[in-house]
Parts: sequence; C-alpha cells; structure tokens
Amino acid sequence: MFKKLLGMNKKFLVVLVLLIGVFLSFSTVKTMAYLDSPGFCQNCHTMKSVYTSFVDSTHAELQCNDCHLPHKSEVGKLFFKGRAGMTHIYFNTLGTEKIPDVIEATARTKGIMNDNCISCHKSTLSNVSHDAKDSCISCHKTVPHGKGFKDDHYNKPPVSGELLENKGGF
Repeated sequence: MFKKLLGMNKKFLVVLVLLIGVFLSFSTVKTMAYLDSPGFCQNCHTMKSVYTSFVDSTHAELQCNDCHLPHKSEVGKLFFKGRAGMTHIYFNTLGTEKIPDVIEATARTKGIMNDNCISCHKSTLSNVSHDAKDSCISCHKTVPHGKGFKDDHYNKPPVSGELLENKGGF
C-alpha cells in the first residue's frame, strides 16, 4: 500500500495531506472548544446546579475552563484537563457512591482559579486594596456561580472584626 501511495501524483498527495491536516486541526479545535464549554460540563448530573447558577452570574460569557484550568502553557492545560477528565469519568461511572453532595475545588484547583482571577482582573487589583485576603475566592466564592451558591451567611453584615479575623473570607 505504501508503494501505491508513493506512485501517486505528488501534487495530489500534498493536497490530500493538507486537506487531512486542515480537517484534523479544525475538528480538534472544535472538539476542544466544546469540551471547555459550560454546555459540556453540565452534562454530568452533579453539575446541574453549578451550571444553573453559573448562567445566572456576571461571568456567564466565559467558558468553565477559563477559570478552572491553568493557562501558563498549553501542555500544562491539557495535562490538567486530562487528569481532571479521567477523575470525572471515574466518579461518574465506577465511583458514583463517592460523589459528594457539594463539590469543592481541590487546593490545586483553588490556586489555579486564583491565578486566573488575578490574570483577568489586574486593573481591579491595582485600584482596590486586597492585602488582608488569602485568595480571591475567600471573598468572592459566589461571584462566578451566582444565586445558587450564596449561602445563608452571604447576605448578613459582618460582625465587627470578622473580616480581618477571617482575612475577608467566610
């Protein structure tokens, strides 16, 4: 078969290879974009409330992975995405009894989300003091996920000294 390919018109082979390359590139980019989308993420039953609250937020125009994946390198992003994806596949197939009622971000993911907040909101950070806080989500946990994630404590005024004691967090 390889000899038949080499015997073909070289111009035809070049055009064929280019078309296959364009098709694979386009389909890969489209697939990756879909896998980053909130529409894909909400397919898991545990993400329904997360998705519902997200579309009601000020960040609804973003993709889930704009916040939840590292962006320093494409390789790091793909590795993290693959690792997280395999974990999600496990929990949604073999480990369904281990899925918690409330999904919490891991320490690694919290660090990534904080880096992404800072990356997008640099101008805010230069205009507003944030020196008493550990991370963006310690105060702004409910921002990207709107109404559904605002707990009872959210709308209550802080007790005197509470913000500094908790470094602004809940």
